Amino acid sequence: MWGIVFITMALFVYSLLTAVLLAIAVSARRKRDTVRKLRGPPAPSWLLGHEPEMRLQAEAGDLDFAWIRQFGTTLKTKACWGREVVLTADPRMLQHILHTSSYHYPKRTDINQSIRNIMGRGIVWASGDAHQRHRKVMNPAFTTQQLRGFLPLFQSTASRMIQKWKDLIQAGEQTINVTPWLTRSTLDAIGETAFDYRFDALEDAQSELSESFKYLFADTTPFPPAWDLLFKASWRYIPTSILQLVEYMPSKEYRRFRNFKTLTKSIAKGLIDQKANIPVEDNATRDVMSVLCKSNVSEDPKRQLDEDEILSQMATIMFAGHETSASTLSWLFYELGRHPEDQARMREEIQDLRGRLPSGTDFTMAHHDSLVFTNACIKEVLRLHPIVPTLFRTADRDDILPLALPVVTEDGQTLAELHIRKGQDFLLSVCAYNRLPSVWGEDADAWNPGRFLDVPKEKQINVGVYANLMTFSAGVRGCIGWRFALIELQAFAVEVVENFNIVFPKDVEITRLAIGLMVPMVKGKMHEGAQMPLHLSLVED
Repeated sequence: MWGIVFITMALFVYSLLTAVLLAIAVSARRKRDTVRKLRGPPAPSWLLGHEPEMRLQAEAGDLDFAWIRQFGTTLKTKACWGREVVLTADPRMLQHILHTSSYHYPKRTDINQSIRNIMGRGIVWASGDAHQRHRKVMNPAFTTQQLRGFLPLFQSTASRMIQKWKDLIQAGEQTINVTPWLTRSTLDAIGETAFDYRFDALEDAQSELSESFKYLFADTTPFPPAWDLLFKASWRYIPTSILQLVEYMPSKEYRRFRNFKTLTKSIAKGLIDQKANIPVEDNATRDVMSVLCKSNVSEDPKRQLDEDEILSQMATIMFAGHETSASTLSWLFYELGRHPEDQARMREEIQDLRGRLPSGTDFTMAHHDSLVFTNACIKEVLRLHPIVPTLFRTADRDDILPLALPVVTEDGQTLAELHIRKGQDFLLSVCAYNRLPSVWGEDADAWNPGRFLDVPKEKQINVGVYANLMTFSAGVRGCIGWRFALIELQAFAVEVVENFNIVFPKDVEITRLAIGLMVPMVKGKMHEGAQMPLHLSLVED
């Protein structure tokens, strides 16, 4: 009997000790998780969180700006199913997530699957070791030497577009909606430079691929219904092997994505087969796809990209490489139209350089880089109008994140670092970081290219890959094609400003709407898609 009592007592003590230790462990872990202490706006509902509110905002980024002013640069928001999301624009935290521990903060499951639905298994989709393989194989296609050869193609495409605009002006048109023209021009440019493929979009040629891209988001709404938000929020709980099947859903939206991806891969396969025996030294084969394929062949077989990964790069480069440039250029000409003094200064700088060169000489990359004020305007539009306003990440481990700008918690404490647990979701606010007064000055919400002419001498926290902006993201996951984009922006900006006086119409109101990318639309006419109507006249007039 005493033996039974002893065993019972021992089990009781063991259970009690286990419970105490478990309680201590849970308490310690809760103390280490300081996300719950962050302040933030109250969620309208547990089920949908702030998702509808963020999707329905009139101007992309307005909520980010308002919340950060109210709660500080790091705050707590809610997603579907009651999940807590850390929204941050803190430079030190962004540096930690995107630089220091980049591969420990992969894209959120629903975001990554959406990328795969449209672009396949390309570099934007890849993570961890797969991303390292993609990056190493693709790097040779984006070197400065390689990109230098693309400048004449950008210049000739811009010249063809300018001639179209001159024809319209001579025919009596004073207002031109520049965004569709820029979209068609950059599509032509990406076709030739990346794939040695002619879309002839400027000539109104109706290729199957250009038509597929044109209507890619025809059935996509920027304000998705509640069931769609909840459905995608549940993707994180579905095994990857099963989740991949969502791309075969029968709705119009998913069919368009599937058809686009299939078509781009088919065209890429044909181009690769055609060029298989052509040496890369031949100038005609120095497009991105050709160099990428040569680079892949020379790689260790264990580190090579498989055929589907190679083919997925075409959809990735085309999707990420032309609409972004077209929208950025639209915003640049919008700002120059609203600030004629900066437009005049930019034109004077271009004309001054042109006048110092032999007649008929085209600008080189070195010439473009020497245009100090022109490049300041390009940096400023990238800062003020980032085409991708937010990035989504999830922690794959417990971590401690430093803060450059401490925040006050709900209980009045000041946090200089954030303790987070594995699985914590983050919303990295590119648009809010790009407007932080502590980084860009008290006039951070205003257009001011001059801020890039007199950069503060004190050392800033290094975040972005270009001009310390977050627009091209940062770290090893930063945009591999940012130099490609910059050369294209410079070429088009110089050609347009040199040829046209730009005036923004007084009776038009432009709104920035986030539909994956932050695009300009005319208020009241958003059903008509991306637009930027501008009054254009020839400079010599």
